[in-house]
Amino acid sequence: MIVMSVTDIEAFLVREFPQITETGDFVVEEVGEMSARLRLRYHERHLRPGGTISGPSMFALADVGLYIAILGQIGPVALAVTTNLNINFLRMPEPRDLVAHCKLLKLGKRLAVGEASLMAAGSDVLVAHATATYSIPRRSEVL
Repeated sequence: MIVMSVTDIEAFLVREFPQITETGDFVVEEVGEMSARLRLRYHERHLRPGGTISGPSMFALADVGLYIAILGQIGPVALAVTTNLNINFLRMPEPRDLVAHCKLLKLGKRLAVGEASLMAAGSDVLVAHATATYSIPRRSEVL
């Protein structure tokens, strides 16, 4: 069941994580059942030598996208944290927007596991694939 809409998540991020929202780099496009889609807007600051999107930018896109998928299911829990993220860089992405299609594989009381597929905007060719685990605090730790 979706408990936070795109609008709710955007407001939460502005309030709790201004470092994510102040540049306007990330756009929450969709929050669905156990899923989310996030866009990284192209900017030169995301490029590495050779003119391709950098690994750290793709890592951040996967991490933030999966966090948003979790928020959509559990609500505004700022202290849900990444405990592990593994990313495979498959192809050099072109210097344009990247989109992360994120899916939760398991959502338990204390742990969430998901995957993020990253593609250049308008393409269905994977440029990176990530899997991640997040720790979800007990309800008493949130209040």
